[in-house]
Amino acid sequence: MSAYILGVDVGTTSVKAVLLKTGSKAVVAGHALPTSSDIIDDSGIKAKEQHTGRIIDTLNRCISLLPADKLKHVSSIGLSGQMHGVLFWKAKGGCDWSKRDFFTAGDTSQLITWQDGRCSSDFLSSLPAPDSHLSVATGFGCATIFWYMKHRPEFLEDFTVAGTIQDYVVSMLCGLVLNISTSAQLTFAMPADFKPSNSPQPASSISYFPYFKDSYLAVAASLNGGNVLGTFVEMLTAWMKELGAELSDSCVYEKMIRSALNQETTDLRVSPTILGERHNPLCLGQVNNISPTNLSLGHLTRAMCRGVLDNITSMMPAERLQQAGVSRIVGTGSAIARNQVLRQEVEKAFPQPVVYGQNADSAVGVAMVLCDLL
Repeated sequence: MSAYILGVDVGTTSVKAVLLKTGSKAVVAGHALPTSSDIIDDSGIKAKEQHTGRIIDTLNRCISLLPADKLKHVSSIGLSGQMHGVLFWKAKGGCDWSKRDFFTAGDTSQLITWQDGRCSSDFLSSLPAPDSHLSVATGFGCATIFWYMKHRPEFLEDFTVAGTIQDYVVSMLCGLVLNISTSAQLTFAMPADFKPSNSPQPASSISYFPYFKDSYLAVAASLNGGNVLGTFVEMLTAWMKELGAELSDSCVYEKMIRSALNQETTDLRVSPTILGERHNPLCLGQVNNISPTNLSLGHLTRAMCRGVLDNITSMMPAERLQQAGVSRIVGTGSAIARNQVLRQEVEKAFPQPVVYGQNADSAVGVAMVLCDLL
């Protein structure tokens, strides 16, 4: 019987699981489910949190959809997940294995995600200077821990361990933590002899994160991607409800994309940085060049999709990619997978050919990495 690697990606909006055949590296099965775990923030501190129990329930359901006969022959498990963010748990009470084949969340906090905005610029500047080439930003797990130490130290007294959501899953599975995760919106590997500077460059839109074999990845990690379109959908559905008409988010999203596909160009300009950027947190979104002829849903959706690409290419220009010898662009993620307009704008933004990954791309990637390492 063939052996398989189980690849799991615990993402911001969904959980994905795949089975990879070890010899051929062929994906024999895969599923993805939305977590629907966001917690509404009424605290006024710009918190962005998710319900840990719902994420774990979704993980269990996603894995249970894979073929049971093949799951019996899984030799290794690889996990990827949200690069930043943190949750807290008790070392011996973090989960419950009483149901044998899967665990439920136990004594844990909510997941404070990478989108969390409670750490202001003033607070971040008060922290000890990092001995690193990387800067600290709101949403980073360590920054969040410092925030709790200052503002709610009693909260931390209930827990003994902290880590990312994937750290937590690995810890519950085997009692140990090994974090091999890289999450970015635009990235490429640097030459083997590259070494970053010794001090942080907070104004730089590109960061350099450790990669395999002592190398580094150049990463332009934008805070504004598919979440921008999600926010726009939520705004439209809220407006419609106030006006006495109701449509589901998925129905509105489909109509948006259909309208934009019929609008191939637009002179409307949207800068969709509604969350700012780590290197420029005060640069918020703008809409420019509004006229009576470009106020349709198609114009606005097309302009937003182009704006997402304009923003990321301003952080890492196409010329920089060409200089680095990048020969093609691999587009991944749920926003690209479900949004043909966004794919069209990706292909316009880069001179290199663009290929698209599978829906469960991160889960497949971590399984393939593990297959190579074994």
